[in-house]
Amino acid sequence: MKWILTLFLLASLAIQSQNLPKGFSYINNVSPTIQKELRYCSNNNFIGAPINGYEENILIATSPTAKALKKVQDELTTKGLSLKIFDAYRPQTAVNHFVKWARVINDTLMKQQYYPEVNKRHLFKLGYIASKSGHSRGSTVDLTIVDLKTGKELDMGSPYDFFGVSSHITYEKLTKQQKKNRQLLQKVMRKHGFRPYTNEWWHFTLRHEPFPKTYFDFPVK
Repeated sequence: MKWILTLFLLASLAIQSQNLPKGFSYINNVSPTIQKELRYCSNNNFIGAPINGYEENILIATSPTAKALKKVQDELTTKGLSLKIFDAYRPQTAVNHFVKWARVINDTLMKQQYYPEVNKRHLFKLGYIASKSGHSRGSTVDLTIVDLKTGKELDMGSPYDFFGVSSHITYEKLTKQQKKNRQLLQKVMRKHGFRPYTNEWWHFTLRHEPFPKTYFDFPVK
């Protein structure tokens, strides 16, 4: 009975992997202990509804990115910590959804939570919304660190996907602990081959990404 179950699991993984383009992996197949909360697969995001192209709460990235994330996770677990990923590969369909939403100026359902001090008209000009995203190249991830003992995210001084200066990695009006938490995240991600994005403490892209000019559009499932 045991060997039948093993064969079934292996077959399931094989079928799942066949759906991905060459060079991509399911992150939790590479590093099963990484936590996930795919916000765009739910209502808990700056639009307030599931985003087109996100069909399942599954993390996908280029294979080199997944392997680099495993190295980060392996280091963090020795400290009683874990990565928690909010977004990884993002289909172009989802980016198009963001752009369409940004043009509907009176749709401000989640303004107080995600962009209280930003006029929605300025989201394009300020760079919060764009017609192309590095996530669609498969080597960009949005993430934070979780304390395994408490199960809580480390306090980074602003929430994930918050549109405002407090999310910039150079923002100074933080407590000592918030600064320490951000520094830890920056340090461990840089160490294992990722470069940060100045305006978002949670956003990292693999250096020497395998598809620097290709924007994919297969669904997240």
